[in-house]
Amino acid sequence: MCYSRHMAAETITIRTNPALDRALEILTADGTNRSAAITAAVVEAAQRRERAAAMRRAVLQMPRVPNTGVSIADEIIRERYGDER
Repeated sequence: MCYSRHMAAETITIRTNPALDRALEILTADGTNRSAAITAAVVEAAQRRERAAAMRRAVLQMPRVPNTGVSIADEIIRERYGDER
């Protein structure tokens, strides 16, 4: 994500609620001001969404593996618990 240095700063108003107040307490506990904490949180959330979308696209572009009839979930359970289920 690239931001222009020439972009004018825009003020954003948000309504808080108990969950947001708690999150801000956590994000500002180290002395970070609220504006910087909110900015960092929004940017990090956007980056996570971009990475998740890129991973979904990559998975969808992978070649399909033929169905072997093997259930990965069953194999994991068998490894963890043996045949005692």
